[in-house]
Amino acid sequence: VESKLHDHLNNCIQDFAMCYQNILQYEIHINPKNAVSSFESALTAIKQSPYRLYLLIDEYDNFANEVLMGRGEISPSRYKTLLSSEGTLKTFFRTVKSASSGRGLERVFITGVSPVLMTDITSAYNVAEDIYLEPEFNDLCGFLKSEIRAVVTQIVEECKLSPQKGEDALALMQAFYDGYSFSEQENELIYNPTLVLYFIKRFQRQCQFPRQMLDNNLAIDRRKLSYLSGLPNGESIISQALNETPPLNLKRLAKSEGVDEMLNAAKGKTFIISLLYYLGILSFNGKTEFGKLRFKIPNLVARQLYVEQLFELFLPQESERSQAQLLAEDFYQTGDLQPLCDFMEQRYFRVFDNRDYTSANELVIKTAFLTVLFDDVFYVMDSEFPLERRYADLTMIMRPDQRKYPLYDFILEFKYLKLSEVGLNGAEVREKSIEELMALSAVEDKLAESEKQLLDYQTRLESKYGDSLLRLQLISVVAVGFERVVWQKVYLNHDLNIE
Repeated sequence: VESKLHDHLNNCIQDFAMCYQNILQYEIHINPKNAVSSFESALTAIKQSPYRLYLLIDEYDNFANEVLMGRGEISPSRYKTLLSSEGTLKTFFRTVKSASSGRGLERVFITGVSPVLMTDITSAYNVAEDIYLEPEFNDLCGFLKSEIRAVVTQIVEECKLSPQKGEDALALMQAFYDGYSFSEQENELIYNPTLVLYFIKRFQRQCQFPRQMLDNNLAIDRRKLSYLSGLPNGESIISQALNETPPLNLKRLAKSEGVDEMLNAAKGKTFIISLLYYLGILSFNGKTEFGKLRFKIPNLVARQLYVEQLFELFLPQESERSQAQLLAEDFYQTGDLQPLCDFMEQRYFRVFDNRDYTSANELVIKTAFLTVLFDDVFYVMDSEFPLERRYADLTMIMRPDQRKYPLYDFILEFKYLKLSEVGLNGAEVREKSIEELMALSAVEDKLAESEKQLLDYQTRLESKYGDSLLRLQLISVVAVGFERVVWQKVYLNHDLNIE
């Protein structure tokens, strides 16, 4: 790593020399074995000129993140060697700091900074000003809705599409790409620029929406999320972010956490939530009633990263995940949830066998089904979807560009009963037939409660989507402990349901 760092710095300095040597009085000398010496040679040449150097460093802590994560294994000895007081990084930053004191370096701008290694890397460079949360920079690296609308309108005209196609594109991008806030003050939310450009390029070239909404450039976020899930409290924080019950919150963002504090379970929560925010897979969501910073998953692309991570944690075998996905695809076409319920009982819920039943609730069940059912190719999916101040557990609304396929829209409501609430033990529950389970008074009560909620959600959802929901299915799901799952369709207030 140290050798590659020297090579990279030398290459940058060599490129700089080729661009500007004709306006510099002295030649810049490259030391192949010591990039710090090369940098000092460049400073000497610049100092003798009327010009000053602006140094831009992007993702300066990324390589150390990779070393630390090292295929999911923490390598503290290797990490600490790289960041030792005599290491190349510390030496380089001491040189940068010194160069700012009249040696030709006018400004340093560092981007891609996360709190992971702030203390460890920059202890030799303590003159930086953090502008990350300044409100005037909130939309520096993202797109506003008005900017996206202008481009989409132009594409619609060039492709000779209907204005509704443009509105559909904007609605899709808002659901999948919007929702970012990088200031504690309330500002207009911004869109992920990488994802917006991914969508717009394909829309412009093909005059249709991309099949997949997630750009492969976010693979690094997947790896970091996987790493964080293995840290103390990591899995529970990811689950809480997904369920928002309660929403994640902090008194303050971590800004100077070193690796030792990161691995401390007591302090790890602040670190993990902060890093998820800095990575752009959590966003500000106002403040709690006590003034704490509240966070949420910004959009469906980010939510997909969380869902996929939990899916792999709960079902580590690829064969099991493939089977679950096939069952989910059948459900999209038939509306029959029974095969998936059987799979949950026989395979998925075995993960929860050793978990504390006292902490089990409907959120655990909802998360399990969400990880299996999540699909961005055909659906706009959301858990706790707001419907006029009420929240449906899980909505699955077909993407407007995919309505030509014979799939259903869904609203699912999840309920959970403890074994004590049905007066049975695990063995007794497992022995009962589906009909016997559904006849239990506690189960009947939960199904009735769910039916009332679903019919209310249906009315509110149709007021938003209108006649496009001709194939809407309402489904109640009740889990009895981690032993059994029963479900039933709730028939609509009118005759729109098509079997």
